[in-house]
This record gives sequence, C-alpha cells and structure tokens, in this order.
Amino acid sequence: MSKSLPYSRKDVEYDNAKFRHRSFFKVITQTLLTGNMRRECLSCSTGKFLGLLMVFGLACLMLTHANTTHSVSVGLTKDIRTNEEHKVVTDVGIRFKNLWRRAPRLPPRLSPDEKVKDPNVEEKWKARQNNVKEAFAHAWSGYKKFAMGYDELMPVSRLGVDGLGGLGATVVDALDSAMIMGLDEVVSEAGSWIESHLLERISQKGQVNLFETTIRVLGGLLSAYHLSGGDEGMNSAHKGPKPTVYLDIAKNLADHLLSAFTSSPTAIPFSDVVLRDSSAHPSPDGLSSTSEVSTLQLEFNYLSAISGDPKYSTEGMKVLAHLKTLPKVEGLVPIYISPHSGEFSGENIRLGSRGDSYYEYLLKVWLQQRAIQDGNFTYLYDMYEEAMRGVRHLLVQKSIPNELVFVGELPYGSKGSFSPKMDHLVCFLPGTLALGATKGITKEKAMKDNLLRFEDLENLKLAEDLAKTCFEMYSVTSTGLAPEIAYFHTKEYFEAGLDGGNKSSKYVNDIIIKHADRHNLLRPETVESLFVLYRITQDPKYREWGWQIFESFEKYTKVDSGGYSSLDDVTTLPPQRRDKMETFFLGETLKYLYLLFGESSVIPLDKFVFNTEAHLFPIKGVIKREDLT
Repeated sequence: MSKSLPYSRKDVEYDNAKFRHRSFFKVITQTLLTGNMRRECLSCSTGKFLGLLMVFGLACLMLTHANTTHSVSVGLTKDIRTNEEHKVVTDVGIRFKNLWRRAPRLPPRLSPDEKVKDPNVEEKWKARQNNVKEAFAHAWSGYKKFAMGYDELMPVSRLGVDGLGGLGATVVDALDSAMIMGLDEVVSEAGSWIESHLLERISQKGQVNLFETTIRVLGGLLSAYHLSGGDEGMNSAHKGPKPTVYLDIAKNLADHLLSAFTSSPTAIPFSDVVLRDSSAHPSPDGLSSTSEVSTLQLEFNYLSAISGDPKYSTEGMKVLAHLKTLPKVEGLVPIYISPHSGEFSGENIRLGSRGDSYYEYLLKVWLQQRAIQDGNFTYLYDMYEEAMRGVRHLLVQKSIPNELVFVGELPYGSKGSFSPKMDHLVCFLPGTLALGATKGITKEKAMKDNLLRFEDLENLKLAEDLAKTCFEMYSVTSTGLAPEIAYFHTKEYFEAGLDGGNKSSKYVNDIIIKHADRHNLLRPETVESLFVLYRITQDPKYREWGWQIFESFEKYTKVDSGGYSSLDDVTTLPPQRRDKMETFFLGETLKYLYLLFGESSVIPLDKFVFNTEAHLFPIKGVIKREDLT
C-alpha cells in the first residue's frame, strides 16, 4: 500500500511506448526479421530473392532521394529550368520522409491556474464572496452594538454573555476573518479593544477551558500577528495595533495556560486553568477529552517559532509523543484520557465530540513541522494513516436505501455494537482526508507528478463521498440547515417519523433526526470541508453546495437588528431561534465560505495550515509574502 501506483498520468499520454506509432521502416524491417515471415521467406529461393529485392529497392530509393535532392539544390543556383524537376523530386522526398515521422505529441494540459477563466463565472463568485463579506459585517454590527467585550452575542435578546471565560472571545475569533476580508474598520475596532482590554482580562479572570481558550483566543492572536505583518507576513495596510502587540498578549496568555501542563503529574494536561493565579485543575470527573489535549500543538508550536522560546512547543509536543505510546484499536482511540494516569479511559470511540480534532491535528501538526531540519515527526503521519485505515474498516458504512456513506461510532469499543450516529462535527473529516491525500496541492498536480498512492486515492474518494453526505444533512431538512446530530437508516436501525422535513429530498428515508438533535449552532465543519475539497479537486459543485448553505443561513438565521442566531429545530418552518451567535460563526463559518468563493491562490493549502478554529499559521520554510494576497 505504501508504494506508488503502478500507473500515472504519463501512462496515458500519447507518446507512451505501449501506444506509440512505429515508423514505416521499423514495420518493414521487424516484419522481415521476426516471426513466421522470416522463417517462411528464408526457407525458399523465391522468398530469398524477393527479400533481397525489397531491401535493394529501399536502399535505391533512399540513395536516389539524397542524390536527386542534392542535384536539384545545385541546379537551382545554375538554371531556373530545373524548378519543375525540383518540385517533383521534393514531393517524392517529402512523402518518403513522412514515413519516418513520429506521431505528434499532444499539447500539454493546462494547470487549473493556467486555464482560461470564464469572466461571467468569476464575476458571479466575486459577487457571492461579497455577499459573505456583507454577512460578516452584519454579524459584527450586532455584536458591536449589543455585546462588545463579551464572549458571545444573544442577537434576539440584544445582550452579551460570557460563556468562555470572559476574554471577549468573539473579538479575537473574528479578527483574522476581518483581515482576510479587508474590513479595515472592523480590524481597527477589534484590534483597539484587544490592545486596550485583553491583558487586563487575562490577569483578572477566573476559570477557562484550556482547549477552547487555546484554539479561539491564542490561535486568533497568533493568526492576527502573522496577517498584520509579523513573521514576514502580509504587508498590512490595516489600521490597528502593531503585530508585536498581538504577540506579546499571546505570550502572556500562553504563560498562564502552561500551568495546565506543569501542574499535571503526567504529560496529559489538566482541562481547566484559573487565569488570575495561573493555577490548573482537572475537570470534576478527573478526565480530559482526548481531542482537547491533542489540539493545542499547532498554536504552541507556532508561538515558540515566532517568540524564540521553545517551552511552549516542548510542553505541547510531549502530549503527542505520549499518545504515540498508548494502545489503540487500529489507530482509533477512546474519547477520554486521565491526566493522573496518562491512560485512556473507557472504550467509546467516535470522530464526533471529544474525539474529532485528535485525528485532525495528527495530520496538521505533521504538515506544520515536517519542514523543520532534524525534526522527527513522521510518527504523526504514521498515526494518522493508521487511524484512517481504522476509520475505513470499523466506522464507515452506507445507509439504506440510497447508500449515503457515513462514519458511525463504537460506544463500547471495537467488540461492541456499531451506532449509526454521526455528529455534524464529523464533517471536518472530508477536508482532512483530502488534505492528507494531496498535502494541499491540487489533485490534478498530484496525479501529474505521480504523488498519489492507492491509499491516498481511497482517502480522497471517501472524502468526496462523506462531503456528499454532509451536504445532504442540510438539504434533507425543511430549512436547508443541518441538525447537530444525524442517524442513518441501516439494516439494524430505523425509526419512522423522524425525517428532516424536506419530502422532496431523495435521502429523506436515509437520514433520521431525533427531536433532541434538531438544533443548528451555525457550525463550520461542512463548509470547511467544501472549501478544502474545492481547492483540491477544483470541482465547482462544492462552491454551489456552499452557496446553498449560505443562502439558508441568510434566510433563517439572520436577525434584522444585527447578528445571526442558532436554531432550535431545523425540521420545522418557521424555525424557533435559539438566541446565540457562536464565536465560530465569524471565526470559521463565514471565513471558509469567503475563501471558498474566492481565488484559490489566496492562502494556498500547501503553504498554510488552519487550526481547528480556522486560524491560519504559515508552514515554516515554504511561505512567501505573495501567497497572502
């Protein structure tokens, strides 16, 4: 499985030896010198005579062509009367020469960036990208009016709420999206608030979750640092603080968060940190989520790289090195781990909540670190590949009756029963699989350069199949928006009367949505995967699917006074609003939609890696300034 495919694009080109046209001379000589013809001709005097005569005739024709052409060339300088003779002889020579010509090679195929673009199509997507930009501005306007400085907006109540520790999470989470979209006023407002208030908040606030604070706040600060011009990043014309402001605050926050690592008796950090006294403690049940302890490394690695202080990366990478040593089920791991023992707890295996980004970061940390000289990080990619084989073997099934491919769960381990339950969170997986297959370059280029192994192609096919399923989780509902959790009709499981409400959907009987799972939180995972798959396959259907999802967000979640609201039930019309705008709607969902509708050359996937909250970090050793614009 680790070897290259036995075929590549070169094997289907016109000049492949298997299909190359042989010259006339080769046909004659090979026929004379091989096979039955040779034996039969040489077995009789007549055959010998004819064979000699044919060889003699060919030789004479060649000599005549050469001598006559030379004579004509000389004659042209002496006497114009030889023009007609020259024409006749030359025609004969050309016809003879044509027998020796090889078939012309086909012109090279243009890469996606070189192909002629339809200006009407490009204008359509520019307009749609601008629609996303306007949606972001509308979301920010509601937050600014009613909740500035709070973690999240309650758009219906027009209030702010602190649900993530009180660090103004929406401000930091949204900042790099505004930078990418060129919303200078928002950048100025968010940057000024961070410069004026965030350090004080860090020193005074109480308990925060290590994982959420790292991916949203620390990640947002580090991405803003790069995009504002730090670390040879974008030449920023944005208003707002200097890059060093973001870096200094990021270091201060990380220093507080390090207590989660240093307080633990093992390499597994505690789940919660008390910021004001830099202390840490485990969750009430004493366990940490596997995904949470393994989804800190991109951020801590990048902070070490730009600050010059290795302590952040050292603590983060200890976790992955420890996880490498633990027993697994075909690369799959339980969703809980104990910081006291350093061992996994329970047998529940899933790629939804508490398991998802463990698999995502195995790949992305390897992509981030593989260019480092003397760095031995191949074990991360090996762990990722083993896990994806385990996913294909143990977790992937097809629904009834229309064979949607989905990823289920093993609540009681590999020896227990299979559950056809799939969180919307699992829809990160198509993008991760595609990224792992091509390492961020287009599929066409990877095929041309013979970089895709059979296993890569398997993963890419699974990625496209799962993306289809994730999209149908939207289109099967009355609102066109996905539920938080879906179940799939299988031979072992079906519940009637729990469809998504869209009776015209082909998959209305494949997808089951229980009453408790019908809410929508404005999540980004599906549009994230559509973005990655469009970049890699260049298939326009992913853009169209993304547009349909965006239109449903606009139709059912937009609040006139400002902001967007999560929904209680996506299967009923009109849907009841849940009165919450999650920070990731600005930090991830709208960012991925904006990039999906934009130019593929902006923030290329082989030069940047996105953390699990869509904050981008450059891959060291390959980034160039022009890749940001």
